[in-house]
Amino acid sequence: MTPGGAPEGPPGVSDFGISAVGPARGHGEPKAGPAPGGAPAGAGEDPRFALAAALRRVISAVVAAPIDDDSLRAATGRAEALADDLEAVAGRGRRPRAQPDPTGHPQDFFPSSPVIGFANPIAPPVTVEAVDGALRGEASFDYQYEGPPTCVHGGVIALVFDELLGAANIAAGQPGMTGTLTIRYRRPTPLRRPLRVEAGFVSREGRKITTRGAIFDGDELTAEAEGLFIELVPDRFIESVSRHAVAADVLAQIRADAERARHAGLPATGGVPAEEGTGSEGG
Repeated sequence: MTPGGAPEGPPGVSDFGISAVGPARGHGEPKAGPAPGGAPAGAGEDPRFALAAALRRVISAVVAAPIDDDSLRAATGRAEALADDLEAVAGRGRRPRAQPDPTGHPQDFFPSSPVIGFANPIAPPVTVEAVDGALRGEASFDYQYEGPPTCVHGGVIALVFDELLGAANIAAGQPGMTGTLTIRYRRPTPLRRPLRVEAGFVSREGRKITTRGAIFDGDELTAEAEGLFIELVPDRFIESVSRHAVAADVLAQIRADAERARHAGLPATGGVPAEEGTGSEGG
């Protein structure tokens, strides 16, 4: 894998991985992209991270630990009480999602991600950093990610690649949405073992971005992936999301992202122009 970097022009990306500078960017010889280092912002400080880590332990125990029924029933009551407490103090709607900073630490791109999100209890999480313009990281999957006995579920591996390749594109200043993801499973990927992961931008042609990734158990390649990503400008994304957004505040946030990038294509009152197409955004 030979990762590249961002073309000329300031990088930019919305929270949803769409371009914040539009399609008319230069596509000449790539130069070295950002190489964030150090610890993720707020690592060890965000109380959501600590709660998510505790819940991961609960999830693993529920899935795989030999626990008697009486203990499970007692735990269910405590879990329901915890859910009641959190729902009682929660505000209305959804907590706003922050935009990822392509010049910042890649672990901070998506804090609520099901793959790298420290704030998401279903994320392993995979830890990543930028090295020489690509992403490098570590992963270890507990029993909740098991497919064949002792092995990581193949669908989980695909999910991890989809996230890592997309994050690698952001780090390289080449954001896009997944069009095609091809996975090659070379050998079973073991559970509960330290694994090495990598992903990097390779090339682009127009709006089409090619990215590759790999997972290693020691020196053995267990899986590799190649993704074709499509640059999607904000007004096109608004058109798609407005057809199925379940909350007005979510759509308003996306439209605000587009307006900041000077690509808002819909009136302030919302709605999709009737003459616009409704095809897949990845085509």
